[in-house]
Amino acid sequence: MITNKSLSKHIAAAAIFTLSVAPALADHRSPCRGLPSHSDLKAALSSAVLSSNGGFGLNMWGTVVNRDGVVCAVVFTGDDRGAQWPGSRVISAEKANTANSFSLDGLALSTAQLYPLVQPGASLYGLQHSNPVDTKVAYKGPSFKYGSHRDPMVGKKIGGVNVFGGGLALYVNGKIVGALGVSGDTSCEDHNVAWQTRKNLALNVTPTSDNISFEPGNHPACPNSGPPPSP
Repeated sequence: MITNKSLSKHIAAAAIFTLSVAPALADHRSPCRGLPSHSDLKAALSSAVLSSNGGFGLNMWGTVVNRDGVVCAVVFTGDDRGAQWPGSRVISAEKANTANSFSLDGLALSTAQLYPLVQPGASLYGLQHSNPVDTKVAYKGPSFKYGSHRDPMVGKKIGGVNVFGGGLALYVNGKIVGALGVSGDTSCEDHNVAWQTRKNLALNVTPTSDNISFEPGNHPACPNSGPPPSP
C-alpha cells in the first residue's frame, strides 16, 4: 500500500535524480559541443587576419556550423560592425554551410574547390543555386546583436550555397564535425584566412585523402595569391 508519506519520498527521489542527470543530458545534447566558442573563434580569426599577406587587408566575418548545419558562432574582427562589410556576415554563414554540406569524413571539399566545378559547362553547374539561404534566419534582428555571442543566427540552420573561397570543413581526428566560413575580403584572401583560422583552432586534421582543400596560394580561383601565411 502506497501512503502519502511513501509517495512523497518517491517524488523527492525522482526530483533529485532528474536534477542530477539534467546537466549531463543537456551537455550531451548540446548541438555545438566540441566546436569553437564565440571568443575562441574571434581570437583565431583575428589572429589569422593580422598574419595574412594578401587581399585588401580588411576585417572579416567568421561563422561556424555543426554537422547538422546549425550555426554555433558568428564573429567579426573589427572594433565594431562598421569596420567590415555587412553583407559578408551572411556570406560567411553560407560558406560554412556549403563546406559542411559537401564534405565527408574521407573527403574534404572547400568552397574554393567547388568554384571551378560550378562554372557554365562544368560538372556541378547549378549547385550554387540549390539549397537557398533561409532569409528569416539570416536577417532576423535586432542588428546590434550581429557578430556577438547573441547573434540571432546562432542555434538556427542558415542554409545557402556559396562557392567563393573561404569555406572549409572542420575535423577532429579525421572526423568531420562541422565547418568554418570566412568572408570580408577578396575570395582568395578569404580562403587564406579561413585556412589559417582552422589551423589556429586545431581543427585541421583532415582526411589523408584530402588533397583539395588547398593551402593558401594553391587553389584554382587565385593561383597568384601568394605564399602560405607564417606558422
